[in-house]
Amino acid sequence: MAESLICNSTQSRVSSVLNRDVKQFGKKFMFDSNEETCWNSDQGESQWVLLEFPQHVKVSEVRLQFQGGFSGKSCKLEDTETGPRNSFRM
Repeated sequence: MAESLICNSTQSRVSSVLNRDVKQFGKKFMFDSNEETCWNSDQGESQWVLLEFPQHVKVSEVRLQFQGGFSGKSCKLEDTETGPRNSFRM
């Protein structure tokens, strides 16, 4: 099993939060390891997550888990380098 690259220094941004309710659906719930919580975006096309790592990383696998019956129609992973960091947009 691959080790997670997400750490306390990993910064994240998201396209939106459902009804702007960050207390219930904010990005902090993406990586909290609790299956009862999740980030929830608003409806619409092109919802995204941007991860900025504190150092260069080598990604060998990406796992996405959608909540209760929801799924992405298409998912795309982009690798962009911004200065000394690597960032990935999903």
